Amino acid sequence: MKKNFEFCLDHVLKSEGSWSDHKDDPGGATMKGVTLLTYRRFYGADKTKEDLRQISSGELSHIYRTGYWNTCLCDDLPDGVDLTVFDGAVNSGPGRSVKWLQAAVGEAQDGHIGPNTISKTQAEDGVSVIHGICDQRLSFLNALSTWPSFGKGWQRRVEGLRADAVALFLGKIPDETAPPEQFEIVRKGDSGDWVVKVQEKLGIDAGGIFDSNTEDALKTWQEKHGLEPDGIAGRNTYRAMGLIA
Repeated sequence: MKKNFEFCLDHVLKSEGSWSDHKDDPGGATMKGVTLLTYRRFYGADKTKEDLRQISSGELSHIYRTGYWNTCLCDDLPDGVDLTVFDGAVNSGPGRSVKWLQAAVGEAQDGHIGPNTISKTQAEDGVSVIHGICDQRLSFLNALSTWPSFGKGWQRRVEGLRADAVALFLGKIPDETAPPEQFEIVRKGDSGDWVVKVQEKLGIDAGGIFDSNTEDALKTWQEKHGLEPDGIAGRNTYRAMGLIA
């Protein structure tokens, strides 16, 4: 059962989050995985950060399809392998993701996908190819200077992708093979385990009560890491902290 572009895009966007402008992220301002530089390349050098924040679903789909999916010839790759290559291309660039695929199937690593790479990929066991790509991707990410800031989140993303891609290759639907990611949005006045997790990441007393000190510390942390300093811990904050993928 061949998965289409829309299915894989929805899967990738679950990992990309929404707005981010982290000072340590070499990609700079990013909305749903699209950097300002990429957005300007597609829609004009005069585009601003605010334009990027308001990117339309049509613009988003066009960028991902033409800039990543089509570039990596994902329509010609087996189920699961297509998702693995596509996600790697979005996260680290099409050329690098194609090199990981080529290394996994024993093809010359020139970063340009063509008939030879496609035929070798189709002839290989998809599970082995998926593992090969994911292993190389983690090795590459682990060597980056930004690993201390983003490493936990990246590792969760790649390992989650690995499991879902293998499931797809075996003819299963990822949402039926793994439980959805669970977390609680917490703010001032809340208490419990997720408050403790946030306090531990902030390096403050982990008493489990979201008090004014926790709110102030979280706002400072969010501002430092390019997030909206609203003092509320949700999906984007948890991802930046490495608590979820």
